[in-house]
Amino acid sequence: MQQTTGKSQHIREQSVEKDLSEQPAVSSRTLQERMEALCLCVVVPTYNNRQTLAAVLNDILQYTSSVIVVNDGSTDHTAEILNDFAGKIKVVSYMPNKGKGYALKSGFDEAEKLGYRGAITIDSDGQHFASEIERFVGYAEKYPDMLLIGQRTTEGTMPAKNSFANKFSNFWFTVQTSYRLSDTQNGFRLYPLSAMRGLRPVSSRYEAELEMLVRSAWKGIRIVPVPVRVYYPPEEERVTHFRPGRDFFRISLLNTAFTLLAIVYGYPSMFMHRLFTQKKKS
Repeated sequence: MQQTTGKSQHIREQSVEKDLSEQPAVSSRTLQERMEALCLCVVVPTYNNRQTLAAVLNDILQYTSSVIVVNDGSTDHTAEILNDFAGKIKVVSYMPNKGKGYALKSGFDEAEKLGYRGAITIDSDGQHFASEIERFVGYAEKYPDMLLIGQRTTEGTMPAKNSFANKFSNFWFTVQTSYRLSDTQNGFRLYPLSAMRGLRPVSSRYEAELEMLVRSAWKGIRIVPVPVRVYYPPEEERVTHFRPGRDFFRISLLNTAFTLLAIVYGYPSMFMHRLFTQKKKS
């Protein structure tokens, strides 16, 4: 069988992204019914976001009741806020704070325990618009078992450190997978848990989201960008738990390790997955 050239592979990827950019077909079913058919839930990791958490949850609950909130050791009034939503959401809580990677792992574990096959993740800081859950669901209906990642169009000015961190992450993702994404730091995603087959982040904090993208690519899972809006409030209203010095150091260690792993495992694994897929189609 003739091997697929890099050019034809690129054309196929462009074709898929073009298809995904089209509006999904209009469905007569409610969004909740469509999510239940796909066995999807929403996972919201949160840490000390009391200013925005209630509004975020109320927004999400307008579209779906399949919601898991992971309280990642919050020390503000998060627990009291979540008590107000008792009976409407599933809550996973623990102390002390263990980081976003651990929160995602806990949320995915709970989702699979409840029988879900996929999880849409939304940050609790109010940057994402819950109305766009429907866009992810539409793409998941058309292209199952893909990891969908938000590609942001901003409302408000993106902080300079966010822009740098995103470009930094995008560069290393390309080095480690040969694929290009323009927004590897976006937390608005759909993780196909059933296709991931137990894949969980090893790193526990912010770097976990890049890790999940890289390891999913190595596992042969297609990663597709989905255009989403992101709201950045005025600087005086922003809340961030990102610690530039410490977190960039950890991210740099991860990227060093993953670049070495890409050579001995990642690239060979992706090649074998592509070969297996081509044989399956022929």
